[in-house]
Amino acid sequence: MKNPIRAATVQFQHRAGEKSFNWQRVATLTAQAAASNAELIVFPEMCLTGYWHVRKLNTQQLVALSEPVQTPAGFGPLTEQLLHLADQCRVTVGAGLIERDQQNRLYNSYVVAMPGGQMAVHRKLHCFIHPQMASGSEFTVFDSPLGARIGVLICYDNNIVENVRVNALLGAEIILAPHQTGGCRSSSRYGMRPLDLSLWENRDRDPQSLHAAVNGPHGRGWLMRWLPSRAHDNGLFYIFSNGVGRDDDEIRTGNAMILDPYGEILAEATAADDQIVCATLEPERQTDSTGGRWLMARRPELYTPLTVPSGIEQDIRVVRFGASGSKASGNDTASLDQ
Repeated sequence: MKNPIRAATVQFQHRAGEKSFNWQRVATLTAQAAASNAELIVFPEMCLTGYWHVRKLNTQQLVALSEPVQTPAGFGPLTEQLLHLADQCRVTVGAGLIERDQQNRLYNSYVVAMPGGQMAVHRKLHCFIHPQMASGSEFTVFDSPLGARIGVLICYDNNIVENVRVNALLGAEIILAPHQTGGCRSSSRYGMRPLDLSLWENRDRDPQSLHAAVNGPHGRGWLMRWLPSRAHDNGLFYIFSNGVGRDDDEIRTGNAMILDPYGEILAEATAADDQIVCATLEPERQTDSTGGRWLMARRPELYTPLTVPSGIEQDIRVVRFGASGSKASGNDTASLDQ
């Protein structure tokens, strides 16, 4: 990083399938963050289309909700609007949607729009929300007009430690980590558990109980088990964005936060509501960071086992949907009509 960067992470409650409403919230919150001198603004995963309800959609409904990011003639509608917003507010801004490519494959994608028409898009590497949605097959690390190299990892992508390390090795200095998490139904015995929906419905009458829950073991407490280590171990600034509030039959816990290369929290959301959190990313925090030194101490000649299949690997769609989940592989060109 050449200079300090004023960053903002946003948590907000999207509406399922209501792209117009969600876009207006992104535009409004971007303007508010820009008014606080934010230069880099990070919104949640699939916040423009809605998230958890997508698992219930049939193929026709899923395709109707999706749209292209790029076309032979230019950009898709929401991407075009994001690019205009970036120019209008003079910011770099990222938001998530369902992308439909020219071969009609669908992806959980994250568009980062920058002033002057520059754009980057990341396709989630570990997509499991719907069997007809494919996983991406490339890392996304790019140079930004902010003078920093930025990487994007969407939600579950961040759980796999190799993904973050590769981003660091590709020169990323900042990781954008858009999520829809907290209060999830984990298959692990000691993993996350859903929050009682009544906590959200009764939030006006009993805000203390909701606050305790989103900051408890199935919200912030879960993040603290792993998120700071991703930043610390790789010497990266981490910008974690998340949904908040009811998302179909689960409660997203918010907890939006910005972490420095030592895993220290520079700023975080404290309310179970729409909120913008800002912090300044200071380049000197990255200089001689512990994780940066560890990168230099690597011995790649010892790491061949990392690139050799062990036999335990499974496509996450197969785990979630069974053998049919493999139909949506990143290389699949089959029709969405099957």
